[in-house]
Amino acid sequence: MEKNQSVFMQYVEIPVPSLKKGEVLIKVEAASINPADCRIQKGLLRPFVPKFPFIPVTDVAGEIIEIGSAVQQFKVGDKVVSKLIFWKAGGLAEYVAASESITVPLPAGVSSADAAGLPVAGLTALQAVKAIGTKFDGTGVGSNILITAASGGIGSYAVQLAKLGNHNVTATCGARNLELVADIGADEALDYKTPEGAALKNSSGKKYDYIVNTTNGGKWSAFKPSLSSHGRVVDVAPNFGNFVASILTLFSKKKLSTVILSLGMEDLRFLLELVKERKLKTVIDSRHPFEKAADAWEKSLSSHATGKVIVEM
Repeated sequence: MEKNQSVFMQYVEIPVPSLKKGEVLIKVEAASINPADCRIQKGLLRPFVPKFPFIPVTDVAGEIIEIGSAVQQFKVGDKVVSKLIFWKAGGLAEYVAASESITVPLPAGVSSADAAGLPVAGLTALQAVKAIGTKFDGTGVGSNILITAASGGIGSYAVQLAKLGNHNVTATCGARNLELVADIGADEALDYKTPEGAALKNSSGKKYDYIVNTTNGGKWSAFKPSLSSHGRVVDVAPNFGNFVASILTLFSKKKLSTVILSLGMEDLRFLLELVKERKLKTVIDSRHPFEKAADAWEKSLSSHATGKVIVEM
């Protein structure tokens, strides 16, 4: 039965998912929307995925209310976080079935909303920061790095993780978010609309050993002059031009490499532990009740969210 409708989204009643033997049934408490979810709606991934109608969103946290016959790690009543398979998704719903293999325990003291922000954005940020050699055990030597779009979902996690790795962090964002980005750890925050910000110039004038690019509008031609002699761009949102640059710079001193999310559940556990220890936080742009999920979707589509957009059931 239809409850509400927007241009692209409508509420319907469907059966509670049935479980396969290796799955758990999660009563969703919070879900976070990612830019990739919106790309599905825009049809940018067709004809490969998905088959419409489609229930979007991959990042969920909630309580297990049923387990499959082969499930060993969880029991009914456990609080968990799951990173659902992208082409199946299903997280923007009251209940979702998730494989045991893509689900991890939610530590005590970590809210469902904070946890739901982590799977895609947090893991992508972690992979990017690991790609520049970051160590979190105190043994790493910090580098001079730049993080673009630092007030976004991925960027806000990347700034915090980079500081945990002892890097000197310059970050770009809009003027309204300069204070927030400094508060989460950036040594210097640049308004990307100013001449200095557009040129990626920090106050010291130093070139960057690494640039972590989290915006699909970043260009290799703009990054290259800001790199040190053997500097590298790590791009988590590559456009076509940067894909080409990643090939053309393979044998150059200055390089661009792309990152495609591949980290697993052990890394998600690591991030959750950091949140539990208050070393990492989820920057939440807004929280929306399930009945107003269309508003959350529109906010995410706007590309102007500060941190994560959360839907709470």
